[in-house]
Amino acid sequence: MENISEVTEFILVGLTDAPELQIPLFIIFTLIYLIALFGNLGMIILILLDSRLHTPMYFFLCNLSVVDCVYASAITPKVIEGFLTGSKTISLNGCAAQMFFFVAFGAIESLILASMAYDRHAAVCKPLHYTTIMTSTTCILIVTWCYTCGILQSSVHVALAFSLSFCHSNVINHFFCDIPPLLDISCSDTHTNEITLLVLATLDLVFTLLVILNTYLLIFIAILRMRSAEAQRKAFSTCASHLITVSIFFGSLIFMYLQPSSNHSMDTDKIASVFYTMVIPMLNPVVYSLRNKEVKNAFKKVVERLMSSFHLVH
Repeated sequence: MENISEVTEFILVGLTDAPELQIPLFIIFTLIYLIALFGNLGMIILILLDSRLHTPMYFFLCNLSVVDCVYASAITPKVIEGFLTGSKTISLNGCAAQMFFFVAFGAIESLILASMAYDRHAAVCKPLHYTTIMTSTTCILIVTWCYTCGILQSSVHVALAFSLSFCHSNVINHFFCDIPPLLDISCSDTHTNEITLLVLATLDLVFTLLVILNTYLLIFIAILRMRSAEAQRKAFSTCASHLITVSIFFGSLIFMYLQPSSNHSMDTDKIASVFYTMVIPMLNPVVYSLRNKEVKNAFKKVVERLMSSFHLVH
């Protein structure tokens, strides 16, 4: 029996073997990655440069953009390389690193989205006390807690996964090192891994969804109690971008994990995985930039400042 220390690399099956699709998919995924990377980096720079965006909401959004950059970069470059060169191998350390960053920053993203929901609840339901509730110290502690939980959760999964033996095959039926397909090729007893995955994933998903659903229930009740239609519109607009982001992120996860077993297949998993590992990090900055007037105004201000510095405007 060959144990994990004797395995030096894994082979990723990838999305498709069709030769005619390699270049088109390379172009598509490269564009998706570049939009995600530069969109999120642009959002981070914009928030840092404009003092009007130095608020709790944009502090969380800045961290969400950081998470999306790392989240997408953990997987997409390797997928792009595979389309371009045909290489499907990944080293043992590379697989462990990819799994660590994917699990950690996926968990961190869900927790930050829940934190943003709490922030919106404080802004809409307790506007007079908002500045005392969402202080700088509180925001830093919340984000630190999000990162700590995500990193600890990922460390547990990676430690358990890479203590297994792989003697049947080193071929992973996926386009990245996800936990379930890695457990499928192990010849060790994976019962502990499966229970740990189920418990931690359920706790993470249930906790974040309960926080988000509860806060939005209170937000909608507060909005309905407002007498002014203008106040209702303004309150809802402050939550719209976050609500869209939450719906996209958790909608794709629910579609993947709560579908009937008769319809469950690895191909379906791969499609869902493409959506929440690559497409969502691209959509988040787009949603916030298109629907948020403050972000639009800040972008215009930065562009005007740059043009002025190069004497393009007078």
